[in-house]
Amino acid sequence: MRASGILLHISSLPSPHGIGTMGAAAKDFVDFLVKAGQAYWQILPVCPTSYGDSPYQSFSTFAGNPYFIDLDLLAKAGLLQPEEYESIDWESIPGCVNYGALYQKRYAVLHKACARLLAAPPADYADFLAKNAFWLPDYALFMALKDAHNGVCWQQWEEPLRRREPETLAAARAKYAADIDFWQAVQYLFYTQWHDLKAYANAQGIEIIGDLPIYVAEDSVDVWSCPQEFQLDENLVPTEVAGCPPDGFSATGQLWGNPLFDWDAMAANGYAWWVRRIRHLCGIYDVLRIDHFRGFAGYYAIPYGDKTAENGRWRTGPGYALFAAVKKELGSPRIIAEDLGFLTDDVRALLKECAYPGMKVLEFAFDSRDSGCASDYLPHNYPENSVAYTGTHDNETLAGWFDSITKEEQKMVRDYLCDYYTPKKYLYKSLNSLVMRSKAALCVIPMQDYLGLDNHYRMNKPSTVGENWKWRLKKGELTEELKAEIWGMTRRYGRLNG
Repeated sequence: MRASGILLHISSLPSPHGIGTMGAAAKDFVDFLVKAGQAYWQILPVCPTSYGDSPYQSFSTFAGNPYFIDLDLLAKAGLLQPEEYESIDWESIPGCVNYGALYQKRYAVLHKACARLLAAPPADYADFLAKNAFWLPDYALFMALKDAHNGVCWQQWEEPLRRREPETLAAARAKYAADIDFWQAVQYLFYTQWHDLKAYANAQGIEIIGDLPIYVAEDSVDVWSCPQEFQLDENLVPTEVAGCPPDGFSATGQLWGNPLFDWDAMAANGYAWWVRRIRHLCGIYDVLRIDHFRGFAGYYAIPYGDKTAENGRWRTGPGYALFAAVKKELGSPRIIAEDLGFLTDDVRALLKECAYPGMKVLEFAFDSRDSGCASDYLPHNYPENSVAYTGTHDNETLAGWFDSITKEEQKMVRDYLCDYYTPKKYLYKSLNSLVMRSKAALCVIPMQDYLGLDNHYRMNKPSTVGENWKWRLKKGELTEELKAEIWGMTRRYGRLNG
């Protein structure tokens, strides 16, 4: 069945309180998707963000982002008074998130709400704690300890805490009991609102595509609580870290810095950590996109401490054994494999064995260094078992991309479209329709590309820090005209939902 969806992260929703949330604007967007004939809402990871504000560098792979908790819904539940948050200056401008102000001001408001929650816990609170006991106590303790250490990385904590000596952990749990209660209550609020939003979307025929970053941050509870699962030395310091090799786009490659998994140790326990992770995320999303899928076939390892990715080398990943373990424990979860980047035969073989749909990105199709019509990214070559995109959160916007490519590449685009007359400012519409009419079973287009926005509204520029993850919709941008335009194109190419 052919279908389509829109990529828009929760942070990018309009809101008067500094960042998009799981409140009224999220449900309004679901309504927009329904009336635009869409079947899917794709988002980025919902885990808490850390330094750099990236959802791909989180303190926890299991926790939800406290910033996404809607304050109006807390007031409606009797956990806040409107004056406790409406009078706050969130220091954001229309269309942009101010993460610094959120970090300084949001938690004081959440402390008020959680104090009221804990004074009279809801009937399902104990059940929530029990169901999430495999990750929540460690996460809450980790966050309490980070607060107590002024936010520094756990690697800089005193040695007994770094090494999780049982007596030291027990003492910390007693000393910081109130803080631990707060962080657990925050997660209850997040997941209560999340499941309500997902139920609202599902009831209207909208399914949510979530995102699993392959790697976790070094400064995370995941590494601190399970060091045996990662490539760390006797001092708990990574031996090598993740990244991408130099290529035509980056002469020094990409240095992500994430610790690498100890795949031998993971194989020995049946990939239990990964099974828990995928089970949890498949429980909160309808479909799961796995980022950097090629890293399971072979991954790029960079010596710890290097300043660039130039000295890295390829190592063998777990291959199908990991996904066989997932299938054995979880059946056949609905997964999209982000198979972009440097592809080799082992990656293609793994994708074929898993039978997951891969990704096709239009912006990769028109490279003057290639020739002919054989590119896998040209829409006439998309297989049915794939998901077609104009671009992803890491790419330029479609309008910005066309401006940035060479004149020769722009001509390649015009030739492929057989369109030499559409003004450049409207060409994004022709390119959106190009991926929509491909054979790919699913087509997902970023919201910026439906709006025809340039690179000022780009979500992320890889290997940069400071200006990413900030873009937000402005109130009123989702017009009736746009809704009708998307519905018409979706119907025209046989992707209409309902």
